[in-house]
Amino acid sequence: MAKLSAVILAKNEEKFIGACIESVKNFADEIIVVDDFSTDNTAKICENLGAKVFRRALNGNWGEQKNFAIGQANFDWLFLIDADERVTPKLAEEIKKILSADDKNFAWRCARLSYFWGKPLRHGGWFPDYVTRLLPKVGTYAEGVVHEKICHNCTEKNFDEKKYLVHYPYRNWEHYFNKFNVYTTLAAKKMYESGKSANFLDIIFHPIWAAGRMYFLRGGFMDGAIGFILSGFHYFYTMAKYVKLYYIEKENRHVTEETDV
Repeated sequence: MAKLSAVILAKNEEKFIGACIESVKNFADEIIVVDDFSTDNTAKICENLGAKVFRRALNGNWGEQKNFAIGQANFDWLFLIDADERVTPKLAEEIKKILSADDKNFAWRCARLSYFWGKPLRHGGWFPDYVTRLLPKVGTYAEGVVHEKICHNCTEKNFDEKKYLVHYPYRNWEHYFNKFNVYTTLAAKKMYESGKSANFLDIIFHPIWAAGRMYFLRGGFMDGAIGFILSGFHYFYTMAKYVKLYYIEKENRHVTEETDV
């Protein structure tokens, strides 16, 4: 069977990283963790579980960090996994079959089933949420600062969506809104850099469409209360993205005296 390196980027993941590592141990020949100078026990937990830990500052560039991690891998196959993900036993068995065949013409995409507050998010566009994770090392690299794209020279195939990754995208509401702020800012900057602009009608109508599509067209209502809540917050996510784009070149001038008005 071909040998595989599991690759994980981490920072302050002491509550979650152990389960992530345990989920790949029965098919990974080595586990590479690139730690962004965690201030908790993340690095120690990884080392105790047999992972090779490299400390490197992220500096806001996920693509460069992932390329550094890939560069530390010693084996022909890579499995790219986030600290908030877990490989299910059924998926692990499929991965071992791919390694036995050792056909490097293909890169494999895994479905992800996200959970939030103990509820699986199967609708609203959350599932199957395919991501490229299993592929040969040669010719593989990451591109992009945030939500990096995995580039390769292979033909992509999907694992059966019944054999999925479990994903825990948010630890709590504070974590959700921290991501909300960061990602809406990055999305606005990306749109601006691609030449896009926003007017007030974009701020009004894009959020309505985005939330309606998630809740009604993509079946978010079938996930119950959490489906309604996340669809509602998607309205505000989309609004925040366009508001930030609308104001990106405007100055927040502080008026302190009558002469400034």
